[in-house]
Amino acid sequence: MWWSYIILGLFAGVFSGFFGLGGGTILIPAMMYIFGLTQHQAQGTTLALMVPPIGILAAWRYYQSGNVKINMALFICLGFLIGGLIGAEFVHHVPEQLLKKIFAVFLFVVGVRMFLGK
Repeated sequence: MWWSYIILGLFAGVFSGFFGLGGGTILIPAMMYIFGLTQHQAQGTTLALMVPPIGILAAWRYYQSGNVKINMALFICLGFLIGGLIGAEFVHHVPEQLLKKIFAVFLFVVGVRMFLGK
């Protein structure tokens, strides 16, 4: 079974390096629908796997190409650190079905906006 996790990680890593995404759009649905995790478990597992420097090689390649704004990334990281703690505190009070619906609406709105945008 461990090899299927590596394959999922490779798939999400390719999408992350290519599109700048992976956690929410690839990993969470895959963990739920392929591996049977709950929404809460999938979100928690995704956050846990991002703790080590998972994207460091992809980020380094982007940096080498001049496509990383370090100051911006550091401040967003600080906000993300605090925001992640706040979100993790409140999400456990949201029922599973409602959380799935909120997540689906978020992905739908982002997808439509990107599809119709410039």
